[in-house]
Amino acid sequence: MTTNYLAFDLGASSGRAMIGTIRAGKLSLTEVHRFANGPLERDGALYWDLPALSAELETGIRKAAAACPNLAAIGIDTWGVDYCLFKRGTRELVRLPYNYRDPRTGAIPPEVFRKIGRSQLYRRTGMQFMPINTLYQLLAHHRQHPEDFVDSFLLPVPDALGYLLGGNPTCEYTDASTSNLLNPRTCDWDYELLDLLGLPRALFPPVVPPGSDNGTLSEALQQRCHCGPIRLVKVGSHDTASAVAAVPAPVDRPWAYISCGTWALLGAEVPAPILSAEAEAAAFTNEGGLAGRIRFLTNIMGSWLFQEVRRVWNESGRKISFAEMEAMAAAAPGWRFLINPNDSSFLTPGDMPAQIAAFCRRTGQGDLPDDAALLRCIYDSLALCFRAKLETLQQLIGVEYGCLNIIGGGVKDRRLLRSTASALGIPVVGGPVEATATGNIIAQAMATGVLPDLEAGREMVKCSFALDTVQPVESEKSQWDAAMPRFRQLAG
Repeated sequence: MTTNYLAFDLGASSGRAMIGTIRAGKLSLTEVHRFANGPLERDGALYWDLPALSAELETGIRKAAAACPNLAAIGIDTWGVDYCLFKRGTRELVRLPYNYRDPRTGAIPPEVFRKIGRSQLYRRTGMQFMPINTLYQLLAHHRQHPEDFVDSFLLPVPDALGYLLGGNPTCEYTDASTSNLLNPRTCDWDYELLDLLGLPRALFPPVVPPGSDNGTLSEALQQRCHCGPIRLVKVGSHDTASAVAAVPAPVDRPWAYISCGTWALLGAEVPAPILSAEAEAAAFTNEGGLAGRIRFLTNIMGSWLFQEVRRVWNESGRKISFAEMEAMAAAAPGWRFLINPNDSSFLTPGDMPAQIAAFCRRTGQGDLPDDAALLRCIYDSLALCFRAKLETLQQLIGVEYGCLNIIGGGVKDRRLLRSTASALGIPVVGGPVEATATGNIIAQAMATGVLPDLEAGREMVKCSFALDTVQPVESEKSQWDAAMPRFRQLAG
């Protein structure tokens, strides 16, 4: 039997529509549409162009239906924390959704912590502190535009896009879990917290688990896309939840992962939230996963650093590919310059090369001699950051990992795999590259009964995709070990 699904996977810089075909226990992926995504600046604020994204989804459905008329379902995943407000009883946006990199939340956290202590908030929601979390965004939004909250309701971005396709006005659990407003034990909104913060309960629709039915593609879209009533499914709609579902996890030993894209999410899958003071201090977060699992992880500024450097160089007229950047870094001396990838100066769009150079100067490392040194600095710093975070994860969970799985677009950067393996001193298994789309399709296949459970989905991944195992370079061990104390000092 052959079953076809359509997965929409939207990241902070691009989106794609992928047909996933399951045949004889194996999955194959076919990209039918790809489109750019990014912040939209308007009146001094950063937004997402949701109508344009919705139009891209329509194009993807039309292309997929033409290529594969018998689609069993459609699922959507995106980045987390961002939200849309709709006028109640309509599919009309109150305003464009804010982009999480908009700086409007800066003054909000101290006000929140005066109402509820930072540690108490962590114990209630299990979320690491990040000013981009939905909680802080909503309070900043309410301060600027209280009228937006009158007779409206909230949907996270993936649920909003599904709603515009004809779906239900509900909030899928994995994405809602990134809001800092969810109780990780009940997997529902923390209504007492909402009351304390002055956020109306009526703003928040019901939370539903991944795999829930999400209605059917609207009749208007069926006509425009020349297709029938395709089923809509709530997948792990936070992209990392879908990506983690596709980890080719070993069944005989503990495993950890990095979902490496614009952000690098390092963590492990655990059966229940970890809400200890130690977990809070280490900035680990508890987010929802498939099959009732918790993704216990921490956020690291990942490929964003390379993306922004490349964007700045390209806009200055210097056209360069990621492969060329990788080769430049390989030719530069290592472990000379280091940064803290999570430093706040790297969060927002700007002159990333200048910001990295400024970090090196103000931390007493001197001036970067050239662009190759800058790129090598990023590689070395990310690998050391991965090592530091993995060591912390092992302490918090009480296990030792002998292997790390890296999934997502970062797998294509073999220099990053090699640096990470050598910094950690353990093998790194890279793949699948299209982990998020794969996990999206696994959730659809579970919802439609083609796969019995998540473990079967992961076994299908192992059978379907070539994986790249990278061993540590033993001759570099002393250099990585020597650089680690310097990195810890810089990272605070």
